Amino acid sequence: MNPIQSGSQAPAFELPNQHGDIVRLADYQGKKVLVYFYPKALTPGCTTQACGLRDSKAELDALNTVVFGISPDPVKRLPKFIEKYDLNFDLLSDEDHAIADAFGVWGLKKFMGKEYDGIHRISFLINEQGEVEHVFDKFKTKEHHDVVLGYLKG
Repeated sequence: MNPIQSGSQAPAFELPNQHGDIVRLADYQGKKVLVYFYPKALTPGCTTQACGLRDSKAELDALNTVVFGISPDPVKRLPKFIEKYDLNFDLLSDEDHAIADAFGVWGLKKFMGKEYDGIHRISFLINEQGEVEHVFDKFKTKEHHDVVLGYLKG
């Protein structure tokens, strides 16, 4: 696993959201985009992280920042996550993990003595020109939104 670094052009993506509509990074030029990769919808850590971002939406909007959560979950699983926790941003389905690969966040993980391939919980702030401005790779799920807001507020 080798995540892309600040200063790199962000990989272009077109992924289906929770409604099956295609979301394109290119459609968000002129805005900052926080792309956060998470392992699996409706799990405790992913829920904590998503709810923190949900509760910070007004502040993120004021900072011209759009949020997209990306996971390998199928589209049909995403509406349940959004409805159960009243999430106010799009979740995108990357079932074949092609975009996770492009961002360098798909790789070997270890959990309870088992090794497997999966998404690493890393977030990328993409600037108005489509470049990776900052990589968030050291945070606790409950503090993710605070770390992002702290960076954005300078």
